[in-house]
Amino acid sequence: MKRTIYDSLLKWKNQKDRKPLLLEGVRQCGKTYALKEFGKKNYKDVAYFDFEDVPSLCDIFQPDLDPYRIITQLSLRLGRKIEPGSTLIIFDEVSFCNRALTSLKYFCDNAPEYHIVCAGSLLGVKLSKPNSFPVGKINRLKMQPMSFKEFLLANSEDLLVEYIDANDPTVKLSEPVIDKLETYLNYYFVIGGMPEAVSSWIKDKDIQKVD
Repeated sequence: MKRTIYDSLLKWKNQKDRKPLLLEGVRQCGKTYALKEFGKKNYKDVAYFDFEDVPSLCDIFQPDLDPYRIITQLSLRLGRKIEPGSTLIIFDEVSFCNRALTSLKYFCDNAPEYHIVCAGSLLGVKLSKPNSFPVGKINRLKMQPMSFKEFLLANSEDLLVEYIDANDPTVKLSEPVIDKLETYLNYYFVIGGMPEAVSSWIKDKDIQKVD
């Protein structure tokens, strides 16, 4: 499913003064999926690390926060070399490892050639220890559940979205278009914007399964 956050991620990738990125958002809003898909489409390789699923990853950050030593250890863990610029490094659930969060400061200052994106729930990041947050050394993006526009795209209504985007907002839409939008809007009110619920609807068109 297409997410509009991709455009912001691509803009981040191409920034000359790019810093490690923290993608925040509530749980299950699609952060991990979006980052993996973005990595597959825009990098030669993706190095994915989940600190909640594999707590022992935190041990890599304990001796010191030298980014080059950390990259070497992560490469050994991954089983292949992490290449600067061509590998997207994903730190998922980074709030479970405060040292990993702190290390972003040193990647920003000493190893900016590495592309690092971190994902974490808003609550998890807020509950992280204060001295772990690399203030001024990261870029931040906030991801929301799927918008109505994203819901339309998930339902393969690309032409409808293009028509709305191109339409003069001061000109009333035609009745058939209004009727179609109202139908989708009613579905959206019931299904909501959480990706798993939307995916269930796309697959089976069964409100009970969505529920």
